[in-house]
Amino acid sequence: MDKKIENLKERSFRFAIEIINLVRRLSKSVVEREIGRQILRSGCSIGANIEEAFAAYTKKEFSHLMNIAKREAKETRYWLRLIKETNIFSQNEKIENLLEEIDELSKILYTVVKKVQRRVK
Repeated sequence: MDKKIENLKERSFRFAIEIINLVRRLSKSVVEREIGRQILRSGCSIGANIEEAFAAYTKKEFSHLMNIAKREAKETRYWLRLIKETNIFSQNEKIENLLEEIDELSKILYTVVKKVQRRVK
């Protein structure tokens, strides 16, 4: 399998692990529980949709699933920014690292989606 594909799959998998670890460290307050639930769903969904995309039967299906992964990345970035700006997580450096990684993943997904959409047309 192509190294770029494997790299994208691995990065999204590792990112999901970091999101899980982040959520585990949040307190159990109502606000943090809800934000944790949201970011857990969107942050882990990125890699799941990438994996599913590479099992797609058609380019159109592949494009659709990669678009979902891209949207989930955007949503995850929103939740990370919210966590950072409200200071509900004490390790701001960790949030900064996650924001950098989600930005990079988003750029990669944007490029993939754009290339595939050109081919589908």
